[in-house]
Amino acid sequence: MMDTDLAAPTSATPLATLLETAATPHPLGAWRGALTPLEFDAPAREIAALLSSAAVHDLGWLRRVAVHGQDRFRWLSGMVTNMVNDLPAHAGAWNLVLNAQGRIQGDLYAWREEDGLELEMSADQYEKLIAHLERFIVMDDVELATLDGETALGLTGPLADEVLGRLSLPPLAEPLTSARVEWNGLDLKMIRAYGVLAPHYELWVPTPGLSKLWKYLRTAGARPVGCQALEALRIAEAIPAYGIDIAERDLPQETSQLRALHFSKGCYLGQEIVERIHARGSVHRHLRFLELTGPLPSSGTELKADGAAAGNITSAAQLPLARGSRIFALAMIRGEAEMRKQPLTYAVDAVEGTACLLAAPPSLEPEQI
Repeated sequence: MMDTDLAAPTSATPLATLLETAATPHPLGAWRGALTPLEFDAPAREIAALLSSAAVHDLGWLRRVAVHGQDRFRWLSGMVTNMVNDLPAHAGAWNLVLNAQGRIQGDLYAWREEDGLELEMSADQYEKLIAHLERFIVMDDVELATLDGETALGLTGPLADEVLGRLSLPPLAEPLTSARVEWNGLDLKMIRAYGVLAPHYELWVPTPGLSKLWKYLRTAGARPVGCQALEALRIAEAIPAYGIDIAERDLPQETSQLRALHFSKGCYLGQEIVERIHARGSVHRHLRFLELTGPLPSSGTELKADGAAAGNITSAAQLPLARGSRIFALAMIRGEAEMRKQPLTYAVDAVEGTACLLAAPPSLEPEQI
C-alpha cells in the first residue's frame, strides 16, 4: 500500500466529456485524479503506436498554475528541489516538493515563459500541493492562480515531429522546452516533455478548441491511445509517479531521481536533509528499474533475495510486443539486498518469477514492437 493522501477523481477530463457523443463508446477509468479513456484499441496496437509511430492521448488530468508577484522566483526557488532562478526562457525543470524533514510531499514541473512562471502538476496532487505551497506565502509578494479554460492533449512517439509538420506546427528539438504558436485561430502552447523511449509533447489549447485539435492530430496520422497504454509506457521508461512509486515517507535520494535535484541552487525547504544525505553518500533503499520473468505482479508484491525480504514492487506493466511480451517494473529495493547481488524473486498466487535489475530502459527496436 502506498502512503499517500491523494484526491479521488471527481470529474471527467474535457476529452472524456467530448467523446461521450462518439459513435463508439470509450470506457473511462480513474487515472491521476481524473476520469479519462482507458483504451481505444487493442493493447498491442496502442503500444506499437507509442513506440514506433505516433499516438495522441488525453492529458486533461494535468493542472497549470501561474505564479505571480515580484517575489515569485525567489519564493518558488525556496520551495522546490531544482533550479528556478536560472531557468532560461521557454524551459522547464522537474522538481520535488519537500517538507522540513526532507520527505517528499509531491512533484511538479516549473516552467518559465519570458518573465512568466508556471507550475504543472497532476490533478490528484493539485489540492494538496497548493495548500502546502500557500502555507509558506507569508510576507512574500506571491499569488498562485490556477489557469482555467485550457486543457491538453499528448502526442507521443518517434513520428511525433512528422505529425506536427503535417499540421504546420514547429517541432521542439530539446526536451523540457516550450513554445507558443498561433494555429488555426487558436493560441496553442507546445511543450516538449521528458521522455526516454520516444518524444513526448503536450499541446495546451483553450477548451473550446479541443475538438479541432483532436480531429486534426488524428487526421495527421496520430493513433488514439488510452491511459492503460500510457501507464505501461511510463513504467517501461522507468519514470516514477508520485502516489504510485514515490510516497510521502520517501526521501529524495531514495527515489534515485537525481534529475529532480540541484545541489548548488541555494536554500529551499528540506535542503538540509538532502545535503546531509548527499554528503553521507548513501541511503538504505533505492527505487530501481527491473525486468521480470514470470507472472505480472501487483503493486506491493514482495521481492526476496535468497528467501529474505529485499523490497517491494511499486508498479509493473506487461508490454505486448511482436517478439513476445516483456514485463517491466519499478521497485523499492533495500540496500543490503543490492550489495549481496543475489537473484531477486517474487511470487503471484504461488507462481514464482525472477527480477533482473536494469541500469536503464532497454532500446526497443522497431522490429521488436
